[in-house]
Amino acid sequence: MNVTIRFATRQDVPVILDFIKELAAYEKLMHEVVATEALLEKYLFDEQKAEVIFGEVNGKPIAFALFFTNFSTFLGKPGLYLEDLYVQKEYRGQGIGKQILAFLANLALERDYGRLEWWVLDWNTNSIAFYKQLGALPMDEWTTFRVTEEKLHLIANAK
Repeated sequence: MNVTIRFATRQDVPVILDFIKELAAYEKLMHEVVATEALLEKYLFDEQKAEVIFGEVNGKPIAFALFFTNFSTFLGKPGLYLEDLYVQKEYRGQGIGKQILAFLANLALERDYGRLEWWVLDWNTNSIAFYKQLGALPMDEWTTFRVTEEKLHLIANAK
């Protein structure tokens, strides 16, 4: 299969939102999606807070990845954080995810970044096996914490 990888453009915002919703449905998290085309356009293209690439077959997007820069104090260098990688069901198992990760790894190297990292849901054993096969190491000794909405406001207003 001939897959082309390209960066998303402003005109792709509706397609990006469709992929986000497909991913959310797959992860059984559709109830958490509040993203809109306007928000994506603002943060992806006006403020450039993240980037998106597509994997395409014959000009049709069949996979997407959204990523952004983070920073490692220990390395003293930026890193590339992969927020989402999604391949449509009928195209899985054909090496497309591997091609996207290779693209991102090359991008991190080109930009002189120190690492490429991401999270994966514990129940997603197929993805975990795939990532381990590539040589990715699970960071089992770390626990992820998150605050949103009202808790974010509580912390922001703490004295």
